[in-house]
Amino acid sequence: QSPIVESGGGSVQAGGSLRLSCAGSRWTLDYYSIGWFRQAPGQEREGLACISNAGSKANYADSVKDRFTIYRDIPKNTVYLQMNNLKPDDTGTYYCSLALRDVCVLKELPSKNDYHYWGQGTQVTVSS
Repeated sequence: QSPIVESGGGSVQAGGSLRLSCAGSRWTLDYYSIGWFRQAPGQEREGLACISNAGSKANYADSVKDRFTIYRDIPKNTVYLQMNNLKPDDTGTYYCSLALRDVCVLKELPSKNDYHYWGQGTQVTVSS
């Protein structure tokens, strides 16, 4: 059973906003690097953002920089992905991931192979 659960997906029009949540289930998330990935139909899963275990470092893919923000709410044991100015190309299934090492400090944008646990995914659809 995964120690993380996503929520918050939905359908919005271009230019709109959504906030995705990655909640810890039995694990304390601030001990680990947390990443967000997106997978569009027929495409590879791509890394969008990661946050280090102390929250001191956050990195983003160029495609979402200045539009998406990853941050922690430690009392709620949750990592959020705030997504603004959404575009149709942002459509896909979004996954939260957890790495047992602090990979967000070691790499600019860790790949999917750097993570050990995944949530079930949440769908985001952006219409034009």
